[in-house]
Amino acid sequence: MKRIDPSTLDLKDKVVTINRVTKVVKGGRTFRFAALVVVGDGNGHVGCGMGKAAEIPDAIRKGKEDAMKNIINVARNDADSIYHEVKGEFGSANVLLMPAAEGTGVIAGGPARAVLELAGIRNIRTKSLGSNNKRNVVSATIEGLSRATTPEAVAKLRGITVEELLG
Repeated sequence: MKRIDPSTLDLKDKVVTINRVTKVVKGGRTFRFAALVVVGDGNGHVGCGMGKAAEIPDAIRKGKEDAMKNIINVARNDADSIYHEVKGEFGSANVLLMPAAEGTGVIAGGPARAVLELAGIRNIRTKSLGSNNKRNVVSATIEGLSRATTPEAVAKLRGITVEELLG
């Protein structure tokens, strides 16, 4: 798979969740923060990352940097949807991604919605199955989107034309 250079993209970021982690030490409690961040250009590129730090802005910055290292390319059709139904799995979280017609909108829960909107998908139906852990749902959505292909790619793999593939 070809690596995407994040410096060439106009990336927007969205913080999915900020988790406060407490450690009890002899002098009292120390608080640290973990931020789950999704980045995307709204034009078929999206990635997610986790950042941990003592302060919230630092955790968000680290999460954004981590997300830029994990950017994938998403195949979209003319209705800004995916070409076929696909299931993304990560840990015990499963996300079912189903293509939708123009005008449907993004029908998805919070974590999956953040990924889909930043990927530039405007019409899709999703169902989150299994775990509802936000980090795993985001990763399962990205994993599913990375497995979605185009008819051209499938036809090339099979050694036939797109017309023969679609009947």
